[in-house]
Amino acid sequence: MADVKYDVLGIGNALFDVLVKTDEAFLGKHGMTKGSMSLIDEARAAAIYNDMGPATEVSGGSAANTIVGIGSLGARAAYVGKVKDDQIGKLYVHDIRAAGVAFNTPAAKDGPATGCSYILVTGDGERTMNTYLGAAQDLSPADIDPAEIASAGIVYLEGYLWDPPGAKEAFVKAAKIAHEAGRKVALTLSDSFCVSRYRDEFLGLMRNGTADIVFANESELHSLYETSDFDTALKQLRNDVKLGVVTRSDKGCVVVTPTEAVAAPASPIAQLVDTTGAGDLFAAGFLYGLSRDLSHKQCGALGALAAAEVIQHIGARPQVSLKELAGQRGLTA
Repeated sequence: MADVKYDVLGIGNALFDVLVKTDEAFLGKHGMTKGSMSLIDEARAAAIYNDMGPATEVSGGSAANTIVGIGSLGARAAYVGKVKDDQIGKLYVHDIRAAGVAFNTPAAKDGPATGCSYILVTGDGERTMNTYLGAAQDLSPADIDPAEIASAGIVYLEGYLWDPPGAKEAFVKAAKIAHEAGRKVALTLSDSFCVSRYRDEFLGLMRNGTADIVFANESELHSLYETSDFDTALKQLRNDVKLGVVTRSDKGCVVVTPTEAVAAPASPIAQLVDTTGAGDLFAAGFLYGLSRDLSHKQCGALGALAAAEVIQHIGARPQVSLKELAGQRGLTA
């Protein structure tokens, strides 16, 4: 097997996050389903933005957040995602490279603006996302560099990529290249509403071996198997993938293979501020652990640590060195 250049390479919708604290009334006024991710057009994006209060604006995107977290833990990380060559796009490129992540996807010269996700955070820390994909939807198979993909130990893909047709093709191309190079492919299901849109296709990716590792939270798992019984859904997951990782908020996580199930607890926090990025950063810690050949329980502990850091502040990327934080807790390899 060729040498690994990157421990993990992520592919996702490159989005700029606009976060604001709000209340249930605002969600109701705009017809939003609390805790969901909805795709919106430019007109609705403008309407939401104009009605929002003071916002925090930071680079985001689900897989990008994960990859930045992996870099913060000290691993070699790379990202593939599409922005436009506009002001926000330039800021996005700067931010991800400044985080130590290799990012070489050419920016679009024309077409829609860099994508934005308008994230409403209610008092209980729950986030509701309204996403204008913009340039992100123009990610195509041409943006997938075979040599770069083949040089990554794990290729990590977000379920949100299944919305734009070109990105879906890029997803499949990358997975094929990774497997031909003897690498692993990980998939996060992203959102229960995303799962309901593409349930059969996601199950197909799992059952045909396109995805070796699958990340889901409880609601995504229930949506995937159309059951409210956790044990029933978990049993089906064990039959469908080589490695499944299910996060359960304050109950920690469960890691399953066809032959075993391992639980790991959540990390304690002082205060829940914003759940945006919790799953993204959990995946960062877990994948970092896998890249270091740690046990599944240790991987779960690293995931919990990274998730706990990000939910105690606004925004979906770590504000401290996760490597140092893991070292303080005795979790480094």
